[in-house]
Amino acid sequence: MAGILVIFDFDNTIIDCDSDNWVVDELGFNQLYNELLPTMPWNSLMVYFNSLCVSSLLASFCFSVSILYTQGRINGVVKELDRLMQELHSHGITIKQIEDCLKRAPLHPRIIAAIKSAHSFGCELRIVSDANPFFIETILKHHGLIDYFSEIITNPSFINEEGRLRICPYHDFTSSPHGCNLCPPNLCKGLVIEIIQASEFAEGEKRFIYLGDGKGDYCPSLKFGEGDRVMPRKHFPLWDLMCNNPLLWKAEVHEWSSGEELERVLLDLINMITIEEGSNTNSAQLISGDCKFQTIPVSSHESLSQSSLSRVTT
Repeated sequence: MAGILVIFDFDNTIIDCDSDNWVVDELGFNQLYNELLPTMPWNSLMVYFNSLCVSSLLASFCFSVSILYTQGRINGVVKELDRLMQELHSHGITIKQIEDCLKRAPLHPRIIAAIKSAHSFGCELRIVSDANPFFIETILKHHGLIDYFSEIITNPSFINEEGRLRICPYHDFTSSPHGCNLCPPNLCKGLVIEIIQASEFAEGEKRFIYLGDGKGDYCPSLKFGEGDRVMPRKHFPLWDLMCNNPLLWKAEVHEWSSGEELERVLLDLINMITIEEGSNTNSAQLISGDCKFQTIPVSSHESLSQSSLSRVTT
């Protein structure tokens, strides 16, 4: 089997929801969140977006993106999520209740099958996510998937002596900011991918397949080259950005929208890479030969200026 590394995002890719929002919704704390929102220290996020507005032409675009981030609530804003975990704890929510909530997060059975199949075909699987290990590992363990992944790279978390969940940023953006204008302050997935690539290339040639959905997957998707594949989820932010910037991508782009499509496209790509590298594996039997890739219909989207989208954030 060829050396294939499959890298998954987690929220809205492996699971069919945003794990942060799922916890807030399922535990019934939407009202509390909305009450906390005006008091939360959004300064770091606002400074981040203001840094993108280097010209008056981009100012309105950056403001619109910042509104989308705010409406997206806690996704990617680790300090605010940590504050919310403190509030949940103060309202008597236990770690067990959070775990039980996470176990109910939707995970399509065909995605479970795809993970198991890719692993059985000899691929290495990793997760690079803007969630946190407590959320991710709780869900993967519940579905019997934790041992299929060799590494999970995400914002650190731990349970403190008071029994509440603490969540920290992957990058300390106060003392050592990552400096990427495409990513939120707490995590640059592109930098993570560069580190992975340097390590893998030192050990020999490796082919990459990257699956993601959000604006945070835009920067890492730019890091892949010819021979690699990127799988954006259709009608999600990454897909929109790729449709509007088709000339930026060196890797092949293959969309998906459902658990069934993810499984079909991923296993077909593994099959194709194996054939390309002249493997002696009977790869034609890995997946039906009538599976067809879906290409991205750029013409179906409203055009955004190249200058604006080149500075869009997670």
